Amino acid sequence: LSLASWAVFFLLLWTSGEGGKLLVIPIDGSHWLSMHPVVEKLRDKGHEIVVVAPEINLRIHSSPLYTLKTYPVSYTKEFVEAEFKQMGHRSFIPQPFLEKLSKITNFTSMFLDSCKRLLSDKELIQYLERSKFDAVFMDPFFPCGQILAEHLSLPSVYFLRGLPCSLEFQATMCPSPPSYVPRFLTGSTDRMSFRQRLGNLLATLGSSLACSLLYSPYDPLIREFLQREVTVPELFSHAAVWLMKYDFVFEYPRPLMPNMVLVGGIGCTQENKLPQ
Repeated sequence: LSLASWAVFFLLLWTSGEGGKLLVIPIDGSHWLSMHPVVEKLRDKGHEIVVVAPEINLRIHSSPLYTLKTYPVSYTKEFVEAEFKQMGHRSFIPQPFLEKLSKITNFTSMFLDSCKRLLSDKELIQYLERSKFDAVFMDPFFPCGQILAEHLSLPSVYFLRGLPCSLEFQATMCPSPPSYVPRFLTGSTDRMSFRQRLGNLLATLGSSLACSLLYSPYDPLIREFLQREVTVPELFSHAAVWLMKYDFVFEYPRPLMPNMVLVGGIGCTQENKLPQ
């Protein structure tokens, strides 16, 4: 099977008959650009698709492939464009981790505000409750989609490259010892000297603190909407399938859990085969 077929196969696990009904909760920008071809393939397979997005966004537009449901937000399109542009610019400038973290506050606050607006839109939430979806297909970089999946009691399929501070390994209880698995942005490989292993341990502790700062603002939102105490890692642990957008051809070896499926290259253009 092709990589796209694998993605479709796992989503089909929760459908019956000729096609199922899927709720799609994407993240704007390049995240949506890689998710969109999968949504197209799902539509080709006969699935009915509803995409939920903020009314102010860069890439998520109306399409005959799906029903687009939007909700109002407090920020302007100019603000969104400026934040995405600055985020892209900072990605290519070497900076200390904590300095880089301090400069994405506006960016993360924008997604938190968007989540608050979505969950407080009673008319939209009632529509989603009535729609009888079979599953939620989402980009889980921020937990709003999983909060909705919990509320609707639906299985969720994640489509992602990874979560901040390697939270996907904590959520799935996947072994990820800092002595052997290098942390993001450290530049190490799976073969580390003692000094690199020590640095990797410090990076693990630092990223855990950063993760707490990033996701802790969602805690009161989760309590208010779900009416129970649930942590963000616990929410993420409820995912049925993790479709991971990388491949061991380009990655160092590391453990994976049975519901973590590698689909690296799924968003790449299909070129013609080279002649013999």
